[in-house]
Amino acid sequence: MLKEQNGNNGVTRPLHCGGFFAPKLNTTEMKFKLIVTFLLITVLGFAQNKGTITGTLTDKDLNNETLPFANVVLKGTTIGVTTDETGKYTISVDAGSYTIQFSFLGYETIEEKIEVKAGETITLNKALGSGSYQLKDVVIQNTASREKETALLLEQKKAVEIKQSIGAQEMSRKGVSTVEEGLTKISGITKVESKGLFIRGLEDRYNSLLINGLAVPSNSPFKKIIPLDQFPTDVVGYMDVYKTFNPDIYGDFAGATIDVITSQTQESQTKLSYGVGYTTNNNGSDFLLSTDADNTKSFFGFGGQERQLPAGYGAIPNGRIDNDYKSSWNVKKTTAPLNTSFGLSHTGKFYLGKEKNKLIYTFATNFDNSYQIRKGVDRTFSQGQGIYDNNLVKEEFKFQTQSSVLVGLQYKTDRFKLLYNTLYLKSTENLIQDQVGYTRTAVDNPNEFIRLNQYEQSDYFANQFFGNYKITSDDKHSVKGGLSFTRTKYSQPDRKFITGTKISETEINTQYGSNNLLRQFFNIDNNYHMSGNLEYNYKFGENEDRKHKFSFGYNGFAEYMVSKFRFTFGVPNSGATPYNVVVNEIDQAIQDDIAANFLSFTEQSSAEWKTKVLQRADALYTKFLYHFSEKLELNLGLRAENTLREYKYKSIVDPINNPYRKKTTENLYILPSVNVKYVLNDKSNLRLAASKTYTKPVLFESLDINLINADGTTERGNSDIENSENYNIDLKFEFFPTKNELFAATLFTKYIDNPIERTVQASATGSGQTITYFNNKSATLFGAEFEFLLQLSRLNKNLEGFSFGTNTSLMITEARVNKNRVGYFDTFEKRKLQGASGWLVNSDLKYEFLLNPKWKNTASLVYNVYGERIYAVGVAGNDHIYEKPFHKLDFVWGSNINKKWDIKFSIDNILNPTYKRELGDKSKISIDESSLLLESYKRGVGFSTSLSYTF
Repeated sequence: MLKEQNGNNGVTRPLHCGGFFAPKLNTTEMKFKLIVTFLLITVLGFAQNKGTITGTLTDKDLNNETLPFANVVLKGTTIGVTTDETGKYTISVDAGSYTIQFSFLGYETIEEKIEVKAGETITLNKALGSGSYQLKDVVIQNTASREKETALLLEQKKAVEIKQSIGAQEMSRKGVSTVEEGLTKISGITKVESKGLFIRGLEDRYNSLLINGLAVPSNSPFKKIIPLDQFPTDVVGYMDVYKTFNPDIYGDFAGATIDVITSQTQESQTKLSYGVGYTTNNNGSDFLLSTDADNTKSFFGFGGQERQLPAGYGAIPNGRIDNDYKSSWNVKKTTAPLNTSFGLSHTGKFYLGKEKNKLIYTFATNFDNSYQIRKGVDRTFSQGQGIYDNNLVKEEFKFQTQSSVLVGLQYKTDRFKLLYNTLYLKSTENLIQDQVGYTRTAVDNPNEFIRLNQYEQSDYFANQFFGNYKITSDDKHSVKGGLSFTRTKYSQPDRKFITGTKISETEINTQYGSNNLLRQFFNIDNNYHMSGNLEYNYKFGENEDRKHKFSFGYNGFAEYMVSKFRFTFGVPNSGATPYNVVVNEIDQAIQDDIAANFLSFTEQSSAEWKTKVLQRADALYTKFLYHFSEKLELNLGLRAENTLREYKYKSIVDPINNPYRKKTTENLYILPSVNVKYVLNDKSNLRLAASKTYTKPVLFESLDINLINADGTTERGNSDIENSENYNIDLKFEFFPTKNELFAATLFTKYIDNPIERTVQASATGSGQTITYFNNKSATLFGAEFEFLLQLSRLNKNLEGFSFGTNTSLMITEARVNKNRVGYFDTFEKRKLQGASGWLVNSDLKYEFLLNPKWKNTASLVYNVYGERIYAVGVAGNDHIYEKPFHKLDFVWGSNINKKWDIKFSIDNILNPTYKRELGDKSKISIDESSLLLESYKRGVGFSTSLSYTF
């Protein structure tokens, strides 16, 4: 059969030939006619042994609209076509038995066994949808991939609860390399530099994370959830973001709960990838790197062993003097190379017993490193004085590595699905930070020099086992459950400071004492984090399309963590005098003075050095889904969650060997929820959700630990912080014009009792500042979200392949001060909620096109910006510290060649704006400084490219 290729859409169609008429024929023409006649007779002879399969495919979920460009193949052969613009297809084949397979991206794949007879035409019309169904004499197999954009959009439309999702397909198209970056493509979500994700203007502490529906801990004490930039997209299938509460997720919720579903690819394939990146004013520039990190092991993220606390200091602080350090104070000046990344993944499958009992295995590993340089001002204001406390210029040199390994197993039968995952994440950061200026209002010493040499490492190891089982074959009764065991370790082993006076580009004048040669050893071991869930589901009702559903279940977790914080000072002995030294090569001078007994390192850790935290949550929940009619459904839920926090600690005045003091907090939360969905028509829904939830602090926010900086600033937790309680209401309208278009508008409000906030206060010594945390009285939020996803071809046919998506959040917040709290001196009694943006915008313009039928291309322009937000609450007459808007514009070009080669080129941060924190201009005291700018730097413009091959 002759075919032609349409270059615009790659559709294969039959080539229909018209007849011809020749009134006069010469000899040559007669011979040609005889040949043609003979060929036609031959073809007809063969055609009598062939049959034809034809039909039309429609979209079951969109009122049976025709489904163009769907795939129709004969399973086990290379014979296949795609449906044309009207959803029609035609295949001519030899007589025989076949299994014909119909599929479309994001929809189910259905199969039917057919018998083709010679000369017969079989008409086979099918409707594809997202769910499983059965027809008489037809075998249907649901293999929908929830990693596809169309499937996730359809699921959002059908879901009872309010949620949004993003899958591997969309993240790949937009050039997304990490989970965190991918989530910023969802409405109301922004990333704020090193502070993680802000959802609906709420900081990291208001969000929760699940992996495959199971609770997991963070691997950083400074983050509520795992920094999601450590998750490469290769290990992720899709992510669900719940902005409204449901009883089967944990009650620790206010901004959103993010459920990361690890990759569960169904196809056997292997993928290799490699990438490089260059950022202006970063890669190729002068770079400072600790000599401890200048080796192959550190390049791949396996260094740091030499920076541990020497064994001679023992297991308990005892004021020991010990100079047995393996790590060096020296720093190497080098040139930052290109950022690099590589990855390997493989998925395979085989069958156990019957063909349908499938075992699928997945292995994926990824690695990347990066070099970052940040330069800008670094200032603090004295509390209540209106002058700079510190006025410094800061340079940071960060060398970071991230590694991940995922091993997964899937076993499936008709009624049973079992999955096992092992996930390992490792991240390291070598940081050299230089500050020059004056500290503690000492304006007469404008060349004070402070160097921080810090190594940070986190390890995250999780094992998960989960599945579901249909108790009855009709899925009327079913159960699902899972178990997770996780261990994490976070450490800053040997955080070192050098101080002095800068006398040239390379030299400082230094002397021993004060915070010079301070070494800090900080680590938190999460000895175990165990979580589990078990849920029973019962479906009932006469209508097969609208079954009522009752669910009852348990989920909970328990974790035990130990934190240790020890520090030593370089203490001068008799004979030590100031001296000049090349700061990058100070190690030999220190060793010489130790040998001459001019200097010794003495541990000065207090009884606060060690804390223990036991936390657990146990919950029973029930939910009931009832369909009042074809259009109205109600989902009622109730969750009873008991939380326990046991904090063991010692006061700074306690002897080291004293028994631990203990603070125990136990709460029983009764958390109701209601979700109402009204189907206005086949393309639009109206939803209402209301709930009560609570919020726990980030781990460090609740620990009585002082992290001391050489510039006099500190950060300290507060173990007296209480959980917040939240009351939430959402009203949402959503409209799906087609299967890949969306308009949605949401109104939401929250009332937060005892919100947790960050503030800046004068330190206990009267010099320097302390960042700390406290509960305020209450806060209210009123907001609106709007989301559009539009195919521009509906505006003009010449825009075929173009689409535009945008979402925006607008929010008004008000926080009220708790006047009874100890140490109350907030500048304003009413203000915006700390960490909340009044507005944000995410948008992207996409163009998909073909250079030829086997060369697919996607170009995307992606833009993000958020409004001003309070970084830290103002006190003692000072205005708040604000994080200023940050505009980010990226360009991504992706090409897929022959379904095997993927090439990506991206330009990141095209606008290259300045990141800024500033003191507000409404202080109630006189400000004597000319600039309110407290911190600033530029990231640079990033250029990166990657190549992957799938086979």
